[in-house]
Amino acid sequence: MAKKQKEGLFTRIKKFFVDERTRYLLSLLLIFFVLYLFFAMFSFLFTASDDQSQILVATKNKHVTNWTGYIGAKMANNIINNGFGVASFAALLFPFVLALRLVGKKLMPLWKAFILSAIILVWGSVFFSFFFYKFYQNWAVSFGGAHGDFMSEYLFENCGWGTILIIIAVFVMILMLCSSQSIFWIKNLFVRKKTALPIQSDEIVDEKLEEDVVEELVEQEEIINEITFSNDEEKDDFMVETPIEDSSEVEILDNENEIEVEIQDSLDTEMAINDPEYILKKYGKYDPRLDLMHYKFPQLSLLKTYPNENMPVVDMQEQNANKDKIVTTLRNYGIEVESVKATVGPTITLYEIVPQAGTRISKIRNLESDIMLSLKATGIRIIAPIPGKGTIGIEVPNENPQIVSMHSVIASKKFQEEEKFVLPVALGRTITNEVFMFDLAKTPHLLVAGATGQGKSVGLNAIITSLLYKKHPSELKFVLIDPKMVEFNIYASLEKHYMAKMPDQDSVIITDSTKVIQTLNSLVIEMEDRYKLLMAAHCRNIIEYNEKFVNRQLNPEKGHRFLPYIVIVIDEFGDFIMVAGKEVETPIARIAQKARAVGMHMILATQRPSVNIITGVIKANVPGRIAFRVSSMIDSRTILDASGANQLVGKGDLLYLGGGNDLVRVQCAFVDTPEVEKIVEHVSKQQAYPSAYILPECEISESGGDLNISGVDMTQRDPLFEEAARMVVSTQQGSTSNIQRKFSVGFNRAGRIMDQLEHAGIIGPQEGSKPRKVLVASEFELDQMLNNMN
Repeated sequence: MAKKQKEGLFTRIKKFFVDERTRYLLSLLLIFFVLYLFFAMFSFLFTASDDQSQILVATKNKHVTNWTGYIGAKMANNIINNGFGVASFAALLFPFVLALRLVGKKLMPLWKAFILSAIILVWGSVFFSFFFYKFYQNWAVSFGGAHGDFMSEYLFENCGWGTILIIIAVFVMILMLCSSQSIFWIKNLFVRKKTALPIQSDEIVDEKLEEDVVEELVEQEEIINEITFSNDEEKDDFMVETPIEDSSEVEILDNENEIEVEIQDSLDTEMAINDPEYILKKYGKYDPRLDLMHYKFPQLSLLKTYPNENMPVVDMQEQNANKDKIVTTLRNYGIEVESVKATVGPTITLYEIVPQAGTRISKIRNLESDIMLSLKATGIRIIAPIPGKGTIGIEVPNENPQIVSMHSVIASKKFQEEEKFVLPVALGRTITNEVFMFDLAKTPHLLVAGATGQGKSVGLNAIITSLLYKKHPSELKFVLIDPKMVEFNIYASLEKHYMAKMPDQDSVIITDSTKVIQTLNSLVIEMEDRYKLLMAAHCRNIIEYNEKFVNRQLNPEKGHRFLPYIVIVIDEFGDFIMVAGKEVETPIARIAQKARAVGMHMILATQRPSVNIITGVIKANVPGRIAFRVSSMIDSRTILDASGANQLVGKGDLLYLGGGNDLVRVQCAFVDTPEVEKIVEHVSKQQAYPSAYILPECEISESGGDLNISGVDMTQRDPLFEEAARMVVSTQQGSTSNIQRKFSVGFNRAGRIMDQLEHAGIIGPQEGSKPRKVLVASEFELDQMLNNMN
């Protein structure tokens, strides 16, 4: 009985799925689902940038522009960006074929549709990621998806440029699977085309050639027969003097003509190869990111989120109470207030008051302590008047301050869509809760000061994090100097991506005072070398220079190279000033004075804002200032040339002074150590350069003086000097690029070897764009010179 019941249940289930209505219903559902996904994915290609902040962050108000709403946008993001990229459209083929099969329409076999969809899905994601990554890496849509980016990077690391052959092989396999006609197309690639006739097989071609020869012989015989000869001997003489044209001779003449054309083309190419327009047209613009073409910028998910991080918490009871206290206090001193307006920020609320006409502003400013007493505040700041407004501002700390997360700043539309800034830094939020940004390249150097524990180190991490989220390793390098030995050690893993160091330097994080002096002098040499490149290229700044290099207008054979920006961060430089004094202050001043035009920018941080640390030379050349809370008004005036830093509340509360004279109060974004570790880990696991960016070598004398800045020191010849000299003499060619390629050294070291060769009299001086002359004719003569030098 039980067996019959089971068979009855199975039969009923089978009948349900075999029933025509069920099949049509399932077919319609599949078709509608396929269409929904298609429109969701198609719309995602155009709306992803607008919807990204909504679908990646959990928000209550889900306003998206995708045609299929929030769910469709979310699904499309998972399928395309987190999946197989634009090749994901191929995944819709199988369910569409299945839907048609349910209603009796056979488009293709199901097994073929499934295999075809899977292969195109996998192959297409790798294809788009490998060949188009550099075009979409800053877009909201990932053409190759997470799968394509991972696989293309894996294949490139293990197979190199052989990855292209793998992609082509799979493509041919797809063609053969799609159509049997593709086999004939592939066969024709290996058939030698002997005539312009449609080729079907070798036999047909040979037969056609034989027919053509026979017809030609018959035509010539008929022409000869039409001529009247007096006798047979005259006819034979004519045949001897007028032989039938041999096809082999025709081919030889044709080959000679082709060779003459090829020679002319090679001459034209040789003349055009020095033409920048020709090179640009042939090779396209130079892409500095191509060496790390699969590099992925850090994701927003690496940063911690906090509740209500985008909107400040407004406590109306606290606001009204503070308004009443301010009005009452001013009234007690005979000052009437017409209106009070409050603007709530994450940690500070700005109360803008409009006093009665005839009130002296200085009278209100003198009541700062009385107002702070009535509000029971830890510190207030009076802005009298607010620039551009007819009001007086009183900044009062909130009872319940909010954390400004780095996530909320980096994820903001203002930071994500910023394209005008060369080195964009998202510092935090203002008292009006707006994201505050500045361009370090325009600052161009920055002084960061504040008492211990007031947020200075977090501020430096926020600056570095902002740059890591915006700049590619090919465009930016850091020099990190840290006497504390613990603040910047977390960034050591970025050595082969973002760091610059001197040759033979053990660690990229510089902690020893002697190494600091060497590094700063090395940076001065780097600065001077860059100015020489700008002068040779007739450029005024690094932007013009790199633009010319990208457009193939500068020749690497003449020493030109793409110049990344260099950001030098010195934490607690006051310690180095106290230990080394002028030996540190002098190169800092030189860099601050001149390095802006060549893309080198300095950030100096100290917790000792005294006049013997922040000297007049440093202040004169470092216009950008960030002041965290300090203990006295004197320290505030030392940093900002104005009071106010002594009235801050601490914990990231700061005043920023840029190019203008207006101070901006900002709550610095908080980036915790675990967040920085995640970012560093994300970057360090990716494909990297063979080594860090190498700075010029710089030896210092016992007195601390630099030996290499003033001239060439032949007592400290490069270890490769003799080998380079022999290579130059044997080849009778002397150039920096040849030494770079032959000995696998950097441009700066190769340039110093060339200077030493010139100083030794082995090669001549530079003569503009002409190659240097080799002054030594034989290796015997070179051996004598080297023996005398030794």
